[in-house]
Amino acid sequence: MATEAPLYKDPTQPVEARVKDLLSRMTLQEKAAQMAQIERLVTTPAALTNLAIGSVLSGGGSPPRDGATAEEWADMVDEMQRWALASRLGIPIIYGSDAIHGHNNLFGATIFPHNVGLGATRDRELARRIGEVTALEVRASGIQWTFAPCLAVCRDPRWGRCFECYGEEPEIVQMMTSIVSGLQGSPPEGHHSGHPFLAGPRNVIACAKHFVGDGGTHKGINEGNTICSYEELERIHMSPYPDCFNQGVCTVMASYSSWNGEPLHSSHFLITDVLKDKLGFKGLVVSDWEGIDRLCKPHGSNYRYCVAASINAGVDMIMVPFRYEKFLEDLISLVESGEVPISRIDDAVERILRVKFVSGIFEQPFSDRSLLDVVGCKEHRLLARVAVRKSLVLLKNGKEARQTFLPLKKNAKKILVAGTHADNIGYQCGGWTITWYGASGRITAGTSILEAIREAVGEETEVVHEPNPTASTLLQQQKEPFSYAIVVVGEAPYAEMLGDRTDLSIPFNGHDTLSLIAGTIPTVALIVSGRPLVLEAQLLNQIEALVAVWLPGTEGGGVTDCLFGDCDFHGVLPVSWFRSVDQLPMHSSIGDGYNPLFPIGFGLRMFDKQL
Repeated sequence: MATEAPLYKDPTQPVEARVKDLLSRMTLQEKAAQMAQIERLVTTPAALTNLAIGSVLSGGGSPPRDGATAEEWADMVDEMQRWALASRLGIPIIYGSDAIHGHNNLFGATIFPHNVGLGATRDRELARRIGEVTALEVRASGIQWTFAPCLAVCRDPRWGRCFECYGEEPEIVQMMTSIVSGLQGSPPEGHHSGHPFLAGPRNVIACAKHFVGDGGTHKGINEGNTICSYEELERIHMSPYPDCFNQGVCTVMASYSSWNGEPLHSSHFLITDVLKDKLGFKGLVVSDWEGIDRLCKPHGSNYRYCVAASINAGVDMIMVPFRYEKFLEDLISLVESGEVPISRIDDAVERILRVKFVSGIFEQPFSDRSLLDVVGCKEHRLLARVAVRKSLVLLKNGKEARQTFLPLKKNAKKILVAGTHADNIGYQCGGWTITWYGASGRITAGTSILEAIREAVGEETEVVHEPNPTASTLLQQQKEPFSYAIVVVGEAPYAEMLGDRTDLSIPFNGHDTLSLIAGTIPTVALIVSGRPLVLEAQLLNQIEALVAVWLPGTEGGGVTDCLFGDCDFHGVLPVSWFRSVDQLPMHSSIGDGYNPLFPIGFGLRMFDKQL
């Protein structure tokens, strides 16, 4: 006689009934294991089959191999899923990855502008469409969960994660939360705010991060301390989250930072009283990478305390990511001793299972191989190119108001393209591309700015490329003059604390390169950066035109679309462009002392008046 399938395996049953049924069948060890997220490098059949670990991730890149294809990613994830489904209760894993500007860990994927550039577009629908495309490319590789979007409101560009922020004012960030509906799909009318939602197997679980205040730390120090009243925290840093809850965002990530000295990973008030109770969030709260380890010094030295403090604060899933045996040992011991109530464990596991059932992963646990061909496809790259066009901010056009410099002439006889960033896909993409902190060079498929220039100009135009021009470069100007120069300078890739800087001058002697060329040749300066950089008055007077390119990603053609006049400039500043670092922190709400070089919202057009 056939055994009747348990209720939790019946997709016709309500989600909450399935959660309750499965939870009732689980041992304490299985519940604790569901609360662990581990790195793929330490993932074994035993971890997923015998222990029933709840989630696996690729941290900051971590591909199956360097240059792995989407199919190889899908093979890896599917194999791990088979291990998980072989566990006693057959609970599938959810696999997570930082797909924060496209599926940026995957070689050959479409890489979009980083959030600071998208904030310059002020385009809700564009953000939603980017979310849709990202979801398809992520799903093509078998992954179900992206740790995006970042909702930080950046109040200080010295912070190394400024480029991950849509802007310095909460209204800009709120506008761009539409990416959640792109990633997850739009919930139906009547959907209860705070309840997780996923439209189907071609969407991915999104993660609103980092809760809360990470963009407001003192002096912009990564993982630092945000010093403000609760009213200010709520009004500025918390305000984008309800917009995500209205869209059914499934997960929220806790911040490394502290609020008035209390780490977010151990704040019961903010995680439980505010996020879960006041704001009504019913999805799962995940820690950041080794986030709980930072609750003691040296990091992780009193791990038992770290586990107790974070779980009791309301964190549901811990991004361990390596020593999961120690995590399970300590968590089970804490429950058995009464230091962590079993009710807290049940709440956490209910939330994890709720997201898993809502996502449909019990019914469709494996990758959809029909999606493999969408990765980096022409249609997706065209959308990325449109995003680049709309993100560019024209800050200067001509030395005199009535004598503009742009658009550039395509049929010029001879032009100079100079600077370290003209022909460097890695620099264009910035951090969180292929690896955690990014890299220089042709790290993935795409079109560099130089390549786009060569495609845009006339067949008879001679393009001279000098990454590091010297005085001898200018000798050519005397023999056969350049019509104009396009000088592309900016920052090297970085991520998190690696990007914290107190000196925001243009790296790689960018100022000197611009000054050298602009002193002799009519020059348009392109700044490739994740934040405003120091622009001295003398340099501004020398150059003819200035464009903030941000970190545009793989589609350099979007830059030349505007430079040569095929499209007008659209973007406006999402952050204030300071005159001097001595003015920092600077944002538009500081009142009478607000005196930027270019104010938030500033942006010129070539064919129209100032925006």
